[in-house]
Amino acid sequence: MGATVPVGSVDPASASRAELGKVDDVRESFEEHLAVTATAWDVLERPLTAAVAASRASFLAGHQLLALGNGGSAAQAQHFAAELVGRYQQTRPPLAALALGTDSVAASAMANDFGFEEALARQVEALVHPGDVVLAISTSGTSPNVVRALARARDSGAVTVAMTGEGGGDLAALADHLLAVPSPRVPRVQEVHTVLLHLWAEELERTVTDR
Repeated sequence: MGATVPVGSVDPASASRAELGKVDDVRESFEEHLAVTATAWDVLERPLTAAVAASRASFLAGHQLLALGNGGSAAQAQHFAAELVGRYQQTRPPLAALALGTDSVAASAMANDFGFEEALARQVEALVHPGDVVLAISTSGTSPNVVRALARARDSGAVTVAMTGEGGGDLAALADHLLAVPSPRVPRVQEVHTVLLHLWAEELERTVTDR
């Protein structure tokens, strides 16, 4: 007769199998990350280089960069702006960058008065000038408020950049420079977006302020 596992305790064999399953899942995700990242560079090198060049020229001409998104993409926009105003790897003069949608009072007021789809676009209309760079981050490329904001940026004479997942969604037609990660998987897209933003910040730090 087999050993009885006391009520409320964990069967060590079952626990080991469960842990093995978790390890396999993590390994699969990690390998997927590596595969997407390796493929992405071939697709994204040219548009990233163009976006960096456009933002470099904009900064040197005295303009600014504004970044925006929803949820995790909003966090990435804020992270990117912070690295440009603060520093990425070295102490140097700040670059004029701002993440939109971070003021909860303004964002909620505009969403309440004009609708959520106008909350970012309204800020773009108020703050963006010809020659500025506007970066819209959306894994789907179809978030209505982000799409409307980039359309408003285009109408304002800004250089428009979209950072998306596979295909680019509705943002593709609005972007002067499209960085569409070749994957439909949100976690993988966001991971590559982080790499792209770090490369972008590194190049700006090297070529705009280290002169």
